[in-house]
Amino acid sequence: MAQPLIVSKHAAGAAEGLASYTTQEMVRELLARLGEDPTRSGLEATPERVEKALAFLTKGYNQDARKILRGALFDVDYDEMVIVKDIEMFSLCEHHMLPFFGKVHVAYIPKGKVLGLSKIARLVEVFARRLQVQERLTRQIADAIQESIEPQGVGVIIEARHLCMMMRGIEKQHSSTVTSAMVGCFHNKETRTEFLSLVRQPATGAL
Repeated sequence: MAQPLIVSKHAAGAAEGLASYTTQEMVRELLARLGEDPTRSGLEATPERVEKALAFLTKGYNQDARKILRGALFDVDYDEMVIVKDIEMFSLCEHHMLPFFGKVHVAYIPKGKVLGLSKIARLVEVFARRLQVQERLTRQIADAIQESIEPQGVGVIIEARHLCMMMRGIEKQHSSTVTSAMVGCFHNKETRTEFLSLVRQPATGAL
């Protein structure tokens, strides 16, 4: 049976006490505390799988958003709105470590420089692959673009569904959460309205 974990009353002490345990050992301990037998055939490899899954789902901590964006900056004489919408997003809520998922819509109006389109999706991935709250995720995406190319403005909208609301607690299956972050000229009502209108337009299928 797994050795019980000794946790201090203080966070510093707790961290020190846990330092000698591997992630897989802690997962085995958690399974035992949930009333399971970590040694049974269906769970024997679970600690290893959980460790790999968590490493993937939080890999954004080891990625530099600014470095990713700096690798795809282009000088372009274009000052109209650029939108990348319906970017799939999967993240873990930091309150319960349960998934939330949905779509991200990103727009900006260039001022001499544009970003490679795929880098915007990569940027979303960097911040989503961390323990998050949707509000902070929305702001981080907008601020990273603003800092990297200093456009006239940036707009970000995230529409997501949270399993912490769907599977537990209030258990509302069809609720969704919408957050937005507007920077620069996107505070202007006309610009913001144009962005929202274009995001709401249905996909036209084949181009």
